[in-house]
Parts: sequence; C-alpha cells; structure tokens
Amino acid sequence: MMLIPTHHFRDIERKPEYLQPEKCVPPPYPGPVGTMWFIRDGCGIACAIVTWFLVLYAEFVVLFVMLIPSRDYVYSIINGIVFNLLAFLALASHCRAMLTDPGAVPKGNATKEFIESLQLKPGQVVYKCPKCCSIKPDRAHHCSVCKRCIRKMDHHCPWVNNCVGENNQKYFVLFTMYIALISLHALIMVGFHFLHCFEEDWTTYGLNREEMAETGISLHEKMQPLNVSSTECSSFSPPTTVILLILLCFEGLLFLIFTSVMFGTQVHSICTDETGIERLKRKNQPREHTGSWQSVKETFGGDFSLNWFNPFSRPCQPEIPSDKDMVRQVTSLSDTETMEDPSEETKDEDSVEVTDE
Repeated sequence: MMLIPTHHFRDIERKPEYLQPEKCVPPPYPGPVGTMWFIRDGCGIACAIVTWFLVLYAEFVVLFVMLIPSRDYVYSIINGIVFNLLAFLALASHCRAMLTDPGAVPKGNATKEFIESLQLKPGQVVYKCPKCCSIKPDRAHHCSVCKRCIRKMDHHCPWVNNCVGENNQKYFVLFTMYIALISLHALIMVGFHFLHCFEEDWTTYGLNREEMAETGISLHEKMQPLNVSSTECSSFSPPTTVILLILLCFEGLLFLIFTSVMFGTQVHSICTDETGIERLKRKNQPREHTGSWQSVKETFGGDFSLNWFNPFSRPCQPEIPSDKDMVRQVTSLSDTETMEDPSEETKDEDSVEVTDE
C-alpha cells in the first residue's frame, strides 16, 4: 500500500461508494465546440435578471429623465453615447461571463479503466472528486452549484449565475469594471442634474402665491404638467423626477462600491496568480507561479491591446491538459494517511492508490 500526503477528508468522502473508481459512470460523448454553457440555478437566474433590470432602469432614467429633455444637445449626445456604450459592454460582458464554460473538468472520467491507462508509477497519485467522479487537475475545485470541478475556480458568483474560473475570468473582470464606470458616470450626471434643476426650473414649482404674483406666473401655469418643450429638467413632474434620481443615485453608489471592490480583488488575484479559494485555504502545494504580467496576459488574451477591453475577444486558450497532467508527484511520505482500495488484494506493495480530495 502506497502512502499518500496528508489530506482533509470530508465525512461524505469516506463512504465506500465514493471511493471506488469502478462506480464512476464513463463520461458522455463530448458536445461540439462552442456549446452554450448555462447553469440551471433558480437563485442565480433571479440574480442575473435583477442585474439586467437594474442596468435597464439606469438606462431609462439617464435617457428619459436627464438627457432627452435637456436642450444642451452636445451634452446629451456625448453623455448618451458614452453611457450607452458602457452599458452595452457591461451587459455583453455579463452574458459572456454567464454563458461561457468557466473551465469544467470532464465529468465521470475517474473510471477504473481510465486510471489504469495512466500507468502510474510509484510515488505518483491522482485525485478524484467524489461528487462529480472526475480526476481533478491541479488547482481545480468542486462547485456545489455547478456540480462540476472547475479549473482555477475563484468563486461562484450568483450575479452572473456561473463560476468564475480559467475561461471566463476576463469577462467577469470586464463586467465589474464597466458596471463601476456606468455607476460613476450616472452619479456624476445626477449631481449636475440636481444642481441645474434646483437653480432653475424646480424653484418655480415651489413658489407661493405672492412669489408667483411677483414673477408673473399664474397658478394655472404652475399646475400644468411639465414637458420637454417647457423645461430642461425632465418630462416628469419634479417630485417624480426627484424620486427616480434618488433611486438611481442609491443604486449607482451601491454598485460602484461593490463592483470596485470586486474588480480590485480580481485584479489582485490575477496579478498574484492565486484564486480566491486558494487564498482562503492557503494550501501548501508545490506549484510554479507565473509572473504577474504573464498571468495578466494569459487572462486577458496576449499583449496589451484594445482586445483586453473587448468582451467578444477570447482570453488565451489554455493548453489542453493531457492525461499525464492529472498525475501528481508525492513530495513527502511523512505524517501521512493511507486509504484502502477495494481491489487491494490484487495489487502489490508498489501499486499507487487513488486519492479523494
């Protein structure tokens, strides 16, 4: 029996049915390249719908409350183009992050035949996920929502209804960046709009009878609904406009803080070549760390260019892992645990065990 390094075994992984490779069903025939990936999770789908609703609400307020009623056409056109472009890129990045395979490991490949085909040598070990019955490459982790092992999994984000992993981290970073930018842009426009309307049009709405008499404004004119031709502030009444702007201000401030923090943590993870899960677990596994700039280029797709900010361009495609990439070398035989395989009687003392992780 081969000794293996110390590992943390969860109770469910100690059950015999999870420890027998012959119990694994062979993986299904792989689908065509480019097959859409979608997680059927109720909470994630609801969060994704809420995300789109909030972006479209901001779009409505910016266009129909602030920009279209304005008589400054240059201001409206420039800000309208910038805001709509950022919103489009944010939603496109959200779709790519949600519908892109984050790096799922083939499911059900931990069969007895496949493990025997690896021809493991003494001192080598492979790790099998007991939940999805797959051979786990280095830095892969199981997601209980996606029900798959994901390569370089950082975390599962319900807002994109997907894991953030090796293949879609770029899209998630772009999504957080563009949401932060449109939130900041909306807050700036709301600030200018409040200043302008309080100084000019909305002061008329709050005049009393004496003040209206002095300014020559009749009660009938004051009670008339405001329209685009009569005001630069909004086609809605001032109270409705104030409520819409306050809600937008609250939404923008909340998402600016949240997405800025997420963007910063993701960039830090990319530069340090350490995922969020690895940072939490701090596993002392010997592996080669790539340089900070090299890791950034691999995530965003080559040398610096405008494609880094394009959600329709793919990141650098990782090399297709070979069977040998799933084999890990035992580095220490001290302070170890052993695990017994049901077919132990048919193996000699130099055989290599399959380890659950």
